[in-house]
Amino acid sequence: MIASALRILSLAALAVGVVFNTLGVVGILRFPDVYTRLHADTKATTFGTIFTALAVVLFAFAREFAAPGLQFLDYALHVLFAVVVLAVTNATAAHALARAAHKSGFRPQAKVDALAKENLE
Repeated sequence: MIASALRILSLAALAVGVVFNTLGVVGILRFPDVYTRLHADTKATTFGTIFTALAVVLFAFAREFAAPGLQFLDYALHVLFAVVVLAVTNATAAHALARAAHKSGFRPQAKVDALAKENLE
């Protein structure tokens, strides 16, 4: 009973992770400049990977209930380490890419909101 509920939760977490990663891909394809593409990619893939990692941990926990001796703690620690490394390196790489784009002369293609501009005058 508990193992099947954990498997269902792991499938739900995996589905959420796939949706976030898909949104990151759509953001890369649709957004106009490098800065908004980086924002879409780093945020979406970080959350997508966190939910995918959660799915792995939940599935391993479900297997631990079904057949003890799987070493659930090893899975959890490896996944936690991978998520922490991803969170740090993803943000660092995005910052480095944005800084390189700025130094190369790429400017954001931001659109000005007409209503906000009228309020400032």
